[in-house]
This record gives sequence, structure tokens and C-alpha cells, in this order.
Amino acid sequence: MSQTPAHRAPSVASHTRISTRIGAIAESATLAVDAKAKALKAAGRPVIGFGAGEPDFPTPQYIVEAAIAACSVPANHRYTPAAGLPDLRAAIAAKTLRDSGYPVDASQVLVTNGGKQAVYQAFTTVVDVGDEVLLPAPYWTTYPEAIRLAGGVPVEVFAGVDQGYLVTVEQLEAARTERTKALLFCSPSNPTGAVYSAEQTAEIGRWALEHGIWVITDEIYEHLTYDDAAFTPIVRVVPELAETAIVLNGVAKTYAMTGWRVGWMIAPSDVTKAATNLQSHLTSNVANVSQRAAIAAVTGDLSAAHEMRTAFDRRRRTMVEMLSEIDGVVCPTPKGAFYAYPSVEGVLGRTIRGVTPTTSAELAALILEQVEVAVVPGEAFGPSGFLRLSYALSDDDLVEGVGRIQRLLAEAQ
Repeated sequence: MSQTPAHRAPSVASHTRISTRIGAIAESATLAVDAKAKALKAAGRPVIGFGAGEPDFPTPQYIVEAAIAACSVPANHRYTPAAGLPDLRAAIAAKTLRDSGYPVDASQVLVTNGGKQAVYQAFTTVVDVGDEVLLPAPYWTTYPEAIRLAGGVPVEVFAGVDQGYLVTVEQLEAARTERTKALLFCSPSNPTGAVYSAEQTAEIGRWALEHGIWVITDEIYEHLTYDDAAFTPIVRVVPELAETAIVLNGVAKTYAMTGWRVGWMIAPSDVTKAATNLQSHLTSNVANVSQRAAIAAVTGDLSAAHEMRTAFDRRRRTMVEMLSEIDGVVCPTPKGAFYAYPSVEGVLGRTIRGVTPTTSAELAALILEQVEVAVVPGEAFGPSGFLRLSYALSDDDLVEGVGRIQRLLAEAQ
């Protein structure tokens, strides 16, 4: 008997192939720029990439050796607890006391597959559909996407060059509504390199505490500060926030371990337990060899990190000096991380080799096309009118790359 229309299965064409939630996600602009630069290099083009947010140094050898030794231990070939190896969770708790100055229990630590998973799980665990999350801008490109995946609404709070890219409590209060659930706080900042002072951090922490707002604080660049700037853990200066704060961190930036994929979140016990339940279905445990390497990293001294910071500091000063020589470019001196975030608004609207870029995305495309230098446009981090350049690359490449930009923009009419 032939099937009647009422009993026919719906055709694939009657549904969207990609879910609305996933289809709405934008590709990571920083990874996209880095991938394009690497592809052009592989094709033989002399491209210099300022896009990637990763140290250009190898992982310190003592960490590598710990991983090599771990490979031969059969226990590391098996599943382990989803929340992380007990030894690593305890080591992260001890490292937090050493570096941040306040105690946490190992049970509050959840080891994640890199910092990005910690970001995603933090928002997903405490944000419900329709909740608003205050997002100081310029912001790291992943934050708004993670908020939206959780069903939340990112509310941008912009601070420009005139504020040193640092938002104020007054701005946050103006953006707060009855739907505000959380605040994302990142210091030292990606993409700007801005660092909040202890006083500014405490003021923001007390404001969040007063209004019952969760603080999700990304501290991945804690050991990369320069000049008179110092990293200030928000939970240390406002201890009462411990019950409404989630700390995000990892080994990627401090120890040049971006590819090892080990991050973590520290939260109140009920949040850690809920996030661990999520991770048990999402990925289970982080690779055990990477966890063993992370134990070596966080229990070791910081001498290798300090050596890298010295190199970043030298490159930072060179980059700011060279960018500041370009007519129409304003480059605040970053105090942390390894990024410069110059305003290029004074260049937009001027003609360069027959092209008149009106957005930083158009300018970044022109720079790549004309002088084979990859930078990330401000649109990836908030408003147009800016570029992000990482100085986590060799001194020679840095000087050559910024020099190419200098020569190109000198032609602007």
C-alpha cells in the first residue's frame, strides 16, 4: 500500500541543516587570521603574522620531560576523574595561594581542556536564558559567543583610548538592569593589554558584591605585567566575592603551553560540581599526559616565565614606539599580556594605493594584501577603528612586520 502524505517522513529540506544555536556562532577571528597567515606562508608567501595569541617560545624542558615520563605510566593510558587528576587539582590550589594570595580547596578546582572550555563552562553553569552579562569592551572574541551559547545576552560596556581601555564602575552601573547576572572581568586584558589597578579592581569587586552579580574573572595573563603595573586577583582584594566568583586560568600563556590544552576554573563547590557534571558528558578528563605536564608547570618556579616576560617587554616597547610613529595611529602603552591595541581611526577614510578603507576590517585586509602582514581588526573585539597586534613573535619579524605597515600607511592621502 502506498504511503499517504500524512505518514510521510519530513524531508531533510524542511529542516535547517545546522542548528540555529550553532549556526549563529562566529568563527574565532584571531584563529582565522592566524590560519590564513600560516596558509599563505606555507604557499611560499613572506607573510608575517601578528594574529596569534601564543608565545613563540618552546615549552620549558622540565615540563616536557615530565610529559615524556608520564607516557610510560599505564595509569595515564586510562580514564581518570572528569574534574582532573587529584594531584593537579591540589597543585592548582597551592599555586593559587602562592600567586594570588588566598586559599582555595582542591575540590573547588575543575581542570578543563584549555582556557576556552573553562570560559564556556563558567557561563553555561551560571547563566540562564535571557540573563545579561556585562562585557567590558574591547573584549576577547570568544566571550560573547560563549555567553550566547549559554542563552545569555552580552551587554557591551566600551572604554576607548581616552580611558586606557578600562571601564569604570559608573559605566557598569549605567549598563546594569534587573536581568544582569554576571560580569566578565579580564585583567591583564586580551586584546588591549590594559591592567586594572588594585584600587580599580577592588571598586569593581565591591560594586558586583553589592548588587549580587557574579564575577567571572579571566586571569590567564597574571604573570605578564610590565612597568609599574601589577596583577590584582579580584577575590583577594574583595574576599567576600568568593561565593559569587569564578576564576579562569591555565598554563597556556605563562608556560608557553598553548597546544597542551590545560586550563581550569575555580568556583564555589556547588558550581564546580555542576560544571564537572557537564564536563563528564562533554569531554570527560583532560589528557592525562598534559595534566602531568601541568603539574610540573604549576609546582615549578617561574624563572622560565620571567625570561619570556623580559623578551615580551622588549618587544612591547619596540612595537609601541614604531606604531606611534605612524601618522593617524594612536597606540596606548599596554601594561600586560602580549598585545598592542592601536587606534587607527586617524587612518580610516584616507586613500592608500587606490583603496579608501573606512573600517578597521577593510584596513586589515589591505595590509595583508599589499604588504603581507596579518593583523586582527577591531571588529573581532568590539567597535571598529582598532587593530590588535601580538608581540609574541621574534624581534626580527616584529620589526620587519611593523616596518611594512609603517611604509604602507605612510602613503595614505
